[in-house]
Amino acid sequence: MRLTKRLNAIVNYVTPGKIVADIGTGHLQLPLYLVKTKRSPRVIATEYNLGPYQIACFTVALFNEKEKIELRQGNGLLVLMPGEAEIVVMAGMGGNTICQLLSRAPNVLSRVKRLILQPTTRAGDLRCWLTQNNWRLVDELLVKEKGHFYPVMAAEPGIEVIQDKLLLAIGPRLVEKNDPLLPAYLEKQIQIYRRILNELAGSQNPVYFEKRRALETIISKLNQLLAHCYGKLDRIE
Repeated sequence: MRLTKRLNAIVNYVTPGKIVADIGTGHLQLPLYLVKTKRSPRVIATEYNLGPYQIACFTVALFNEKEKIELRQGNGLLVLMPGEAEIVVMAGMGGNTICQLLSRAPNVLSRVKRLILQPTTRAGDLRCWLTQNNWRLVDELLVKEKGHFYPVMAAEPGIEVIQDKLLLAIGPRLVEKNDPLLPAYLEKQIQIYRRILNELAGSQNPVYFEKRRALETIISKLNQLLAHCYGKLDRIE
């Protein structure tokens, strides 16, 4: 069974031998791979909508894995009992959606040992939520698929104070270990902010003037990070 780069990254963050809950399992690729390779003895796979849930039920029966993969229909972590799963995977959702789902089930979350998260948007907001709710980023990496960059992160209970919003937006562990894809990712972010800055360049509105100054600051900091990645800057201001 071949996995996408994103799913493969998620698998590598799964501690062998632990029970996993895959929230919003989709096509069931991750649960099937985890049990087929014996990386996890049991997976609880959830789906909110009836159609995908029924397809997942059919798939589990087709692969004869009803004993190792338990399907549940419901909203996020609310279908879990506290302590049922040590690892929770939430992938392919927006960062704000992941934050909302995590916030709705504090009793379940309090017994989880590791979160494996792959937001499609708002990764910075998700990292901010984690640090504000006593979760520590233990590792993260970037994956590139079809021209898009996706962060995959592993978090565990713990206290971590990160006040730099730009660092949270980019990824503190990505910067620390100089992720191989980080330079290309930073270059893309700089292009995006420069395009926005150019669109505001002709306006005389004072509000836009402040926005331009803020964008110029962000671009400057991103360029510092980029120089740091290439070894041209020893310390980031």
